[in-house]
Amino acid sequence: MYMSSILVKNGTVVDGTGSPSSRRDVAISNGKIVDAVTNPDRVIDATDRVVSPGFIDIHTHFDPQLCWDGLATPSLEHGVTTVVIGNCSLSLAPVKPEGTAKLISMFQVIEDIKKPTFDAAVPWSWETFPEYLDFIRGKLGVNVGALIGHSAVRFYVMGKESQERAATSGEIDAMCSIVDEAMAAGALGISSSYLDMDEEMRPVPSRFAEIDEKVALAQAMAAHGRGIWQVVPYIVDPEQALGNIKELGDISLAAGIPCSYQPLLGSGGRGLDNQINALTEQHARGAKVYGQTMPRTFDMNMRLSETSMLLYGYPSWKAIMDLPADERMSEFSDVKTRQRLVKEMVPREGGFLSIAQMSVGDVYSEENKPYQGRTLAEISKTEDKAIGEVVLDLSLRDNLDTEFKLEGVVNADQEAVVRLIDSPVCHFGASDAGAHITQFCGTGDTTYLLSHFVRESGSISLERGVQCMTSELARDWGIRDRGTLTSGQAADVVIFDAERVKITKEEFVDDFPGEARRYVRRASGFDHVLVNGEVVYSAEGYSDARPGEIV
Repeated sequence: MYMSSILVKNGTVVDGTGSPSSRRDVAISNGKIVDAVTNPDRVIDATDRVVSPGFIDIHTHFDPQLCWDGLATPSLEHGVTTVVIGNCSLSLAPVKPEGTAKLISMFQVIEDIKKPTFDAAVPWSWETFPEYLDFIRGKLGVNVGALIGHSAVRFYVMGKESQERAATSGEIDAMCSIVDEAMAAGALGISSSYLDMDEEMRPVPSRFAEIDEKVALAQAMAAHGRGIWQVVPYIVDPEQALGNIKELGDISLAAGIPCSYQPLLGSGGRGLDNQINALTEQHARGAKVYGQTMPRTFDMNMRLSETSMLLYGYPSWKAIMDLPADERMSEFSDVKTRQRLVKEMVPREGGFLSIAQMSVGDVYSEENKPYQGRTLAEISKTEDKAIGEVVLDLSLRDNLDTEFKLEGVVNADQEAVVRLIDSPVCHFGASDAGAHITQFCGTGDTTYLLSHFVRESGSISLERGVQCMTSELARDWGIRDRGTLTSGQAADVVIFDAERVKITKEEFVDDFPGEARRYVRRASGFDHVLVNGEVVYSAEGYSDARPGEIV
């Protein structure tokens, strides 16, 4: 039940529109922003604080986590009041009882969310997309925009043939009916992929779809008066990625819908210019195609005790990583297996995800402590060992828990990042929050934008930074009742200290079901986070309120 009225007094209001900030009060009644309230039930003093709309995270994979954690922790701690799930062609519905294993396996490979987590905390008590929404609805402390996954829909309709051929007209009709049903139940759009592979390293179902299928699904979505088409481009080949942008423009024009392309990274140089130019060309011909960019360097961690996308290119390593954790130690210790592993891990010169560039982070044995902070390439050279030997020797001493860190390599051109964040053809997003949790924490980009780009470097104004995280996304993603602090809008509100807001160092914590661990990033400087007019998070911690909605 909504609190009847709240008055946020004396704050510096940054309303999300990009307009200059102003000192004024914000009134809330029955979960909405209103012009004024008399005799409010609660007054929040926001003196020396910024009052802004709640932030929107358009690229998350909290789909499983919402089954046991309706707060999508730690998102709210960073001012995020709306998360978009179901990206990268994957959603937890629709699914037949016999199809859950396939969805789990794809989530394991593409998002690094382990099967034991699904077994422990995802009940699979639904089949249709509306049934999944009904399952999470009412338990939410955060708002959820839910995309339906193209690969999930295709597999539901076509089974194993979804990864073998084009769909027939009848199968396309069946998929369109599923999309129609999902949109009627509150879905935000559809996600697809040009890149991802399944557990057998085969292209996921969405990659077998032809343009007529994609357009038909987009049109079925658009019939509901809203919807966005999100994709992962084929980033390993720049020319194919540019072709993906062109096809997205065709889909956008054919269905009259926006399309979102993730990720667009700040690498600088000609490749980035080509992508921005390609997006600009689509806008010039009337299409709406946006790139998604993140503010942070795309740092990653690797532990042999967990999961790692960095090892997918090494079949022998991946085969062992696919084993239960308690079986990996003996396999990595085997002398004959070791020879094969070492031979296979050849450094990839020039590759931006080279394991040789990683440095040693947390260690647990005394013997490993002198290696902290050193790169694997340096250790390899000074000890005359192959990279694979170094990884194995350090890991085996720490019961496979040695942390290897790739930092400051991907998305490291800060000038290019600012250019992307401020670009009219890009969106602030691409966090991947909820996925790859054993390698990084995607949540916290909002705090990093405010602390680094707004306060420390001054390269983005506070008003523009807030606009990038709120109204700009709400407008282009069809989240119509949020994103600004104007009368009639949902009262998603963040109150923070602009001079103190900051992000913590990543912590590796043991708070996930299914014997899983994850990295988290906390924040300081956020006083209150309101969702639909109720305080869900404050400096004192989380409340019991669960006012989140499907948006």
